Amino acid sequence: MSDALINGLAGAGGGIIAQLITYPLQTVNTRQQTERDPKKSKRKLGTIERMCQVANQEGWQHLYGGLKPSLIGTAASQGVYYYFYQIFRNKAEAAALDKLKKGTGDGSVGMLSSLVVAALSGCVNVLLTNPIWVVVTRMQTHTKASTGQKTFENPSVALDEAIVAAVEPPPYGTTHAMQELYDEAGILGFWKGVFPTLIMVSNPSIQFMLYETLLKKLKARRASRNKGTVGVTAFEIFLLGAVAKLGATVVTYPVLVLKSRLQAKQVTGGDKRHHYKGTLDAMMKMIQYEGLAGFYKGMGTKIVQSVLAAAVLFTIKEELVKGVRLLVKKDSNVINVVRSASR
Repeated sequence: MSDALINGLAGAGGGIIAQLITYPLQTVNTRQQTERDPKKSKRKLGTIERMCQVANQEGWQHLYGGLKPSLIGTAASQGVYYYFYQIFRNKAEAAALDKLKKGTGDGSVGMLSSLVVAALSGCVNVLLTNPIWVVVTRMQTHTKASTGQKTFENPSVALDEAIVAAVEPPPYGTTHAMQELYDEAGILGFWKGVFPTLIMVSNPSIQFMLYETLLKKLKARRASRNKGTVGVTAFEIFLLGAVAKLGATVVTYPVLVLKSRLQAKQVTGGDKRHHYKGTLDAMMKMIQYEGLAGFYKGMGTKIVQSVLAAAVLFTIKEELVKGVRLLVKKDSNVINVVRSASR
């Protein structure tokens, strides 16, 4: 099994577990990002208050709206990202060693090279998985209030049927979200927000650059103090992942809000302030009607969710990689022993 495949599968597994743990926070954060009420007098609910509000008014299941496609998207995104990241990383390490042989460099991958590797991996990931995340955003921002009430042209329809239809709208599932998106914008609608999403590639790029840099420094310090021992504990990886994600989130959060606005269901009638024709139009309307503060809606929730998710992902991913490599090594040893005995 190749190292890239091991990292891809481990990243997918870690991403799924992190997603399951932090999904309600992600749903609340997406709703905060897509709120378009410019009234400043309205009291802003905190993260816990908002979660309780959704649970009381819509049911706990709405905190997990879009979970199934999200898990598929997470597995696909993390798998694709880590697979290509390891491939590009291997090439960067080989190039660094070639430079060392030629008398330049120290043989290690620098910060710029790490940034480029992460950016390339992110671009491949975005282009392949963006349709999944558009559907997930639609499902996370869907509320009972946003479901159009059924109208009856035939007056002979039973009153109780009309009441049931109004109170209990049909379930809003993945197929419904996909059909709604296709009716609204055609096949290209599944790539809504792809440009700000490509810009958001800088988030994991910055995250991985910080993570690799901090990990490298920690190993170097430990090696100098402990005579060559460079082992890193799971808790230390947890902290490094959290710090790296915190820095990346603070820098790129406004672009994340813009992406969510474009991917959420568009308001086609009524107040044109809430209808975005594209990335630039969304930016201008947000600045005009909400000010710069609009680009930071729900940032506190996002920091908690993303930092926790990243820390869990890094920890589980690294442990899975270690476990798989150990199993592969044991299998190789067993095969070698069998071959030697048969000779």
